[in-house]
Amino acid sequence: MRPATRPLLLGHRGARATASVPENTLASFDLCLQQGCDGFEFDVRGTADGAAVVCHDADFRGLGLSETASSDLVFWQEQGFLPELGEVLRRYGPLCFLDIEIKVAGIEARVLELLRLYPPRRGFVVTSFLPEVLAQIRTLDATIELGFLWDQATDVWRDIAVSWTLPELDLMDAELASSLRAAGKRIGVWTVNRPGDMIRAADLGAEILIADDTVGLVNAFPVG
Repeated sequence: MRPATRPLLLGHRGARATASVPENTLASFDLCLQQGCDGFEFDVRGTADGAAVVCHDADFRGLGLSETASSDLVFWQEQGFLPELGEVLRRYGPLCFLDIEIKVAGIEARVLELLRLYPPRRGFVVTSFLPEVLAQIRTLDATIELGFLWDQATDVWRDIAVSWTLPELDLMDAELASSLRAAGKRIGVWTVNRPGDMIRAADLGAEILIADDTVGLVNAFPVG
């Protein structure tokens, strides 16, 4: 049985299951959309001079991003890696839903500046594992859609002013889903790669599903 409402289907760092296309790159984002997803999740970090670039890890090819000037990343950007957040927002904001995960504190104002310059037209949420990041964004702009991510049992989500809550798949059960809904929270789930888990999460009320396996995700919720 299919859930009554089709969730937003988002690729995790793009089309991450396609090993030949590096994650968190424009090529991976393009492929994710070509495969039929509604959008994608991606990670944002700051450079030494305050630029916001897309990368999951703190280090890239031996470079500590927080200690590296953006001008020193040009070589890698020309190879398709480490796109700037502004470029992602310009390119994909008119096309799809964006889940913008902030990995570190200190870049909140820059992210908001770029969102004001290039507002996504198909919807977005700014997410983080870091409550202090979400609190800072809420202080700077009370209108931004925020989501709290977590991967261990916790009730911290109750104390954070967010509209979205995004637990890791293994934490998602009927009891948690009921608690989140009772608190007025919208639900997203990650990383959901098995068809049965995709349907189960949607049945529990998840409105966002984030998967590495973007083809499997789209196939689990056929249109029509």
